[in-house]
Amino acid sequence: MTYPNSRKTDTTDTYFGTAVPDPYRWLEDADSAETAAWVKAQNEVAFDYLSQIPFRDAIRARLTRLWNYERYSVPEQVGDELVYAKNDGLQNQAVVYRQRGNEAPRVLLDPNQFSEDGTTALAGMEFSNDHRYLAYATSRGGSDWNQVRIMDLRTQELLPDVLDWVKVSGTSWTADGFYYSRYDAPAPGENDLSGKNEFHKVYFHWLGTPQSDDRLVYENAEMALGFRMAGATEDERFLCLYLTDGVSDGNRLLVRDLNVLAQADSWVTLFGSYEFNNTVIGSVGGEVLVYTNYQAPNYRLVGIDSSRPAEAHWREVLPETANKLEGVSQAGGYLLASYLHDASSQVKVYSEQGEFRHDVALPAIGTASGFGGRREATAVYYAFTSFTYPTTIYRYDVATNTSAVFRAPAVDVRPADYETTQVFYPSQDGTRIPMFIVHKRGLELNGQHPTYLYAYGGFNVSVTPAFSVARMLWLENGGILAVANLRGGGEYGEDWHRAGMTPHKQNVFDDFIAAAEYLKTNRYTDTQHLAIAGGSNGGLLVGAVANQRPDLCRVALPAVGVMDMLRYQKFTIGWNWAPEYGTSDDEAQFRNLLAFSPLHNLRPGTAYPATLITTADHDDRVVPAHSFKYAAALQAANAGPYPTLIRIDVNAGHGAGKSTALLIDEWADVWSFCFANMGVTPVVEM
Repeated sequence: MTYPNSRKTDTTDTYFGTAVPDPYRWLEDADSAETAAWVKAQNEVAFDYLSQIPFRDAIRARLTRLWNYERYSVPEQVGDELVYAKNDGLQNQAVVYRQRGNEAPRVLLDPNQFSEDGTTALAGMEFSNDHRYLAYATSRGGSDWNQVRIMDLRTQELLPDVLDWVKVSGTSWTADGFYYSRYDAPAPGENDLSGKNEFHKVYFHWLGTPQSDDRLVYENAEMALGFRMAGATEDERFLCLYLTDGVSDGNRLLVRDLNVLAQADSWVTLFGSYEFNNTVIGSVGGEVLVYTNYQAPNYRLVGIDSSRPAEAHWREVLPETANKLEGVSQAGGYLLASYLHDASSQVKVYSEQGEFRHDVALPAIGTASGFGGRREATAVYYAFTSFTYPTTIYRYDVATNTSAVFRAPAVDVRPADYETTQVFYPSQDGTRIPMFIVHKRGLELNGQHPTYLYAYGGFNVSVTPAFSVARMLWLENGGILAVANLRGGGEYGEDWHRAGMTPHKQNVFDDFIAAAEYLKTNRYTDTQHLAIAGGSNGGLLVGAVANQRPDLCRVALPAVGVMDMLRYQKFTIGWNWAPEYGTSDDEAQFRNLLAFSPLHNLRPGTAYPATLITTADHDDRVVPAHSFKYAAALQAANAGPYPTLIRIDVNAGHGAGKSTALLIDEWADVWSFCFANMGVTPVVEM
């Protein structure tokens, strides 16, 4: 193939005596005419190639049909109404409805009206405790920047309040307003999609006042990096302050008892170290209930009296167990605890004092989420899903321990036609790694099935079974889906996470390579029919593994990946990943990063897999320069016969809020690219 010209410069950085060339540094300037021309030329090459795949249109048509089914969010009880989101099928964004009893639902918010092209998404909603107001955040073009508006729920009219430059924030209500976090507006001429975000601050906003009047609640003028967030408990008694430092992997936790006037301007420190993760999930009497991994790698729940915060006075509510405590919600006068057992959900109900009541009977092995609600609620709602079990919404009566279907989708798939198994395989160092494998029931293992191997392996993220309508097209065409639970994730608690963090990141790559070898050894697939895939941290995974083992697979699919490990911390909130990766500012960490950074380990003259890099022009989390520079370098280095393409979405971001139309187009291209480069012609069901 003939690729667009990617100009090389003599830009070089020196780290601890080591010179590291960066010839495509100019692609970091997203606003330059040269970068814009390069993006346009790359997209022309990519889409010209994809348009020539003969079955691409049939795949898009089938995906469109598959996607065309009603999808619901988990409802929230707001006063005497239920509020939930619903997508009729092919709407770009789900519509939010409010419903009282058996009355017909009414539209509360229609994000499809936020912008003409459907690329402005709803990024969050919080209802006031008196059910009078709604604060909601919107995101334009996939950006992490949010704008917050307020609606009067009685009239559904918007208040004049408009809050800008909100990022990494919720809205936490008290009687006359809410707490939120934001940055100062970017300086004139600064690119708000790539500039480094510093000095996060907490504010309080009074209803009906301009943002300029908001009260500063907390800042640290001496610490540029780190997040500062605050939230009040449901009873509005405790204000909780969460502080990170951009260096350690956890957060400090401070509280203020709003019922005690003497503490009006003071904080009580519950956890003073940045090393552990601590979250207040509610309060009981004078105690706050804290979900923490302090002295509990698998997490536990403790009760702390803010007037006696010393550890000796803590109450162990839910002790650590052999299974990871994935989360806890306080609703209906109970504690609903979600555990992970080999990456699948188990949900248990306890009293607020920590006394076991019963297990929640789930439909199958899979993932349950939700279970939120207010303390006076008599029922809560949850979603259940698995790889071939479309996401179904249930109403759960906590006292009687009974579930009933609230909404079940009607999808054009036959779940009974497929089977899911979980296997455990050894990594290079002998560590036992779990992997889910999904395929048509009765599939003969002939070693030649198209196989899509996906993983993430980082940031304490647990990859659990979930339904994907896009992946159903792959499965119904005889493909195999394999999802590996690598170290670095959260499936087995903090020890599992730390085993894949710096300086142990190579464990993650070894786990992924071992997964691919297991699939080939056990005759699921072979090199020619294997695709490896991952997004964000998973994009880094795919890039690193393709470099280390270019012979491992036929297709590589790095999406919105962190590809320049030496400069990632210089853009937007990239500094927040330093606890996970380390940074090039430290010599030992620099040496570690240089050893696996996808951009810096490409070898000219190497035959690389067919590679489809995907990113978006409004990604301000992992800025597209990562993928731009990697694509230019890979195109220059690749000596093999397979294409290296970069597909760049316009008016899209890191993934959240992406419109249905953009999702269908992207997945049609991904599957077409896979099949074409594996030499497989799909028989697409119509």
